[in-house]
Amino acid sequence: MLNTGSKPVLFITGAFVHHSCWNNWRIYFESKGYKTFAPPWPYKDDTPEALRNSHPNADIASNRLAPLTDYFAAAVKEFSEPPVLVGHSIGGLIVQLLLQKGLGSMGVAIHSVPPQGVFTFKFSFLKAGWGPLGFFTSTRKTFLHSLEQWGYAFTNGMTPDEQKEGYYQFAIPESKLIVRDTITKAAKINFGNPHAPLLFVSGSTDHTIPASLNYSNFRKYRNSNSVTDYQEFAGSNHFVLGQPNWKESADHILGWIKKQEI
Repeated sequence: MLNTGSKPVLFITGAFVHHSCWNNWRIYFESKGYKTFAPPWPYKDDTPEALRNSHPNADIASNRLAPLTDYFAAAVKEFSEPPVLVGHSIGGLIVQLLLQKGLGSMGVAIHSVPPQGVFTFKFSFLKAGWGPLGFFTSTRKTFLHSLEQWGYAFTNGMTPDEQKEGYYQFAIPESKLIVRDTITKAAKINFGNPHAPLLFVSGSTDHTIPASLNYSNFRKYRNSNSVTDYQEFAGSNHFVLGQPNWKESADHILGWIKKQEI
């Protein structure tokens, strides 16, 4: 069992990015008295550059949503007290799935990939997701964003230099199967069931997961009779964890966590 001595926070990374994307968040949360953890996904415990150079990576390509959810469920069970779960993108979906299993003291889903059955036909969502889904390509090979694709899906609205810096700092290859799994029963949520407090955070300029899609996800819980909150931030794209305004989201999340602890 992990006995942290401080309230533990488990950060769950999303797809396409390295777990070091949480580094600034971890430092900030720890300065506020929390003990933080951000484990890599299976087969991703290397530097972003090394992982990019490994593309196409058959091991990473084999990752699936259900085993990945089980992987993080096992991590949660290692704590001596239920941790706060904070996830980004597919990590946000995993937060929803773990809370459904009764794991975690509360959860925060940042720009969360929606569960099965929650969908939008918004053009930006379809454009950003088409490449990662990898239709008509081998699922034995990983998908790696080009810098141009990264600029549309993650860092839209940022300067070319900021987009390039973010890409080389965090972008890594990803499993196409895990992206496809998000529309299957592996991503099924029983929205009416009671759950631990859950906060959805969205961004007004996110191309990959539009704010309207996050709001639809949030609204699905309206009959759960459990604490479910929502906050949208103007100017936040899918790179929210590394944007210059990331502390705005982090501060709101910290305030919400402390409110649930009262």
